[in-house]
Amino acid sequence: MSVKRINTFSIVGFDPDTEELGIAVQSKFLAVGAVVPWAKAGVGAIATQALANLDYGVDGLKFLKEGLKPKEVIDKLKNQDENYQTRQVGIVDAEGNSANFTGKGCYDWAGGISGNNYSCQGNILVGEETVQAMAEVFESNNNDDLGTRLVTALQAGQKAGGDKRGRQSAALLVVKENGSYGGYNDKYIDLRVDDHKTPIKELKRLLNIFYMYFGDKQAKKIKLDDDLIKKVKYYLTELDIFKGKLDSEIDKEFKKALETFYHQENFEERKTKVGYIDQDILKYMEDKIK
Repeated sequence: MSVKRINTFSIVGFDPDTEELGIAVQSKFLAVGAVVPWAKAGVGAIATQALANLDYGVDGLKFLKEGLKPKEVIDKLKNQDENYQTRQVGIVDAEGNSANFTGKGCYDWAGGISGNNYSCQGNILVGEETVQAMAEVFESNNNDDLGTRLVTALQAGQKAGGDKRGRQSAALLVVKENGSYGGYNDKYIDLRVDDHKTPIKELKRLLNIFYMYFGDKQAKKIKLDDDLIKKVKYYLTELDIFKGKLDSEIDKEFKKALETFYHQENFEERKTKVGYIDQDILKYMEDKIK
């Protein structure tokens, strides 16, 4: 049976402040997010690609949990895999240690760069500039959350050349303790663009929406003055939610329409006290009626 290579570029990363671990990946391959990224909170993050061996994800996390360092994990994975020269893997653990490996059987250009808290790797690339750009952007972008840093690095890799065959899919996986919806497991962000002309751009759009729903609840709250009330009423009218007058009154009909909007858009967690509106929600309204 012929097995297609996962020819791609990726970055695995760790944020020591939030203890988040994650992977961002792009490829000329359908649904790359179903194959490459593996991560477990408090353990590590792994990208397995080229002629991808999914055991590198499963066994790699097991070995990390047992206390092995990323380089030791890679050595152990290679020792149990007779076809290791066709593999590419990048690993970062929950202490920021990192390592990567590119087998001699991977197609050019193929290679990687590891640093404190991250590892970048890719194969069938235009050149090494792709991984260099990802590394530089990740190292210099310390103020954003991990998900944004990973996707921004991925964007830099694409701009520097990326996969020389083109692009098709992208994915972002970020884990942290009790990070899921409801806190049931550690899967904080799990976004996939399976088939798209500009997959990284679409991934970034999805990430922005994710943060709108589940991200920073401390976004700036704006007081609803007369002009802003009229503006919000206009937006709600354009969205076919508000049927009243476009005046500056915070009346019962306006409150009901705003409540309907929050529930309709699944923004219940972003509701504010009467007389204020979340700045991000206001921007979302503006964009939605364009």
